[in-house]
Amino acid sequence: MAEVLLFHHVLGKTKGIEEISEQLRGAGHTVHVPDLFDGRIFSTLEEGLAFVKEIGFNEVTARGVRVASELSRDVVYAGFSLGVPAAQQLAQTRDGAKGALFFHACLPTSAFESPWPADLPVQIHAMSEDPFFVEDGDIDAARELVASADRAELFLYEGKEHLFTDSSIPSYDADATRLVIKRVLEFLA
Repeated sequence: MAEVLLFHHVLGKTKGIEEISEQLRGAGHTVHVPDLFDGRIFSTLEEGLAFVKEIGFNEVTARGVRVASELSRDVVYAGFSLGVPAAQQLAQTRDGAKGALFFHACLPTSAFESPWPADLPVQIHAMSEDPFFVEDGDIDAARELVASADRAELFLYEGKEHLFTDSSIPSYDADATRLVIKRVLEFLA
């Protein structure tokens, strides 16, 4: 069974994030979900982004990296949107990573001091018309990562919602999320 370090999105450690982590635990995996916002949960992207601007995007990533230093190195790093930078940095630069799962975001591999390890498995999940994923260039970064790695998959789901995997918010898509979880569990097996 895998050990997973999962970073939440800009709304915080929501019930939807907890639900996904419980599904992974229910399949026998060990899942760590640190609260990078010290208990704060936001109801809109705008509120969450305002908070992140206060503390700094780099600080959010640094908090995730600090949490990882308390765990073994042989983990799967996972991130939802805002949590992807920490997950990707750790997967790409920390020796011993077992894999990576990126939801709703992906950065160019050039954002970090070393290239993506060619044999490190990664899955990227997003909606095909998510304006954040498409217009901010994440889809291009994801396609570039998939082209450069030996074991990389990009899954695009029909729709335009950004945080469609979080059951506690209106953008939730149950059918797409079921397929995401199925693919994630196959990846972790």
